[in-house]
Amino acid sequence: MDKITIKNLKLFAYHGVNPEEKENGQNFYIDLNYFLDLSLPCESDNVDDTVSYAKVVKIIQNVFTERSYDLIEKAAQKVCDALFESFESIKKIEITLKKPEAPVKAEFDYMAVSLTRER
Repeated sequence: MDKITIKNLKLFAYHGVNPEEKENGQNFYIDLNYFLDLSLPCESDNVDDTVSYAKVVKIIQNVFTERSYDLIEKAAQKVCDALFESFESIKKIEITLKKPEAPVKAEFDYMAVSLTRER
């Protein structure tokens, strides 16, 4: 199976369990791999024969920012659900949702959740 990758997609949203996270918001970063058969677009060179990463990004942006979730686990799952619903040719999704501004009194690069979902 072939894959298309999106790395470090930066999004601003209001996810978190603390009131200040829901009020002030913060930056999140998404790494996404989506798996599908790319043999047709490799031959045709036609964007209509693939799942355009531009369309995928637009869906991610809409789903990720349309409402607030307490857990990044739920936000990541909602992204997977929307992509499977929108694109039948996607067979598998790997997503890592990073939260670099998590309200934890420690020094770290980010907290994250990674999901792998298949049809």
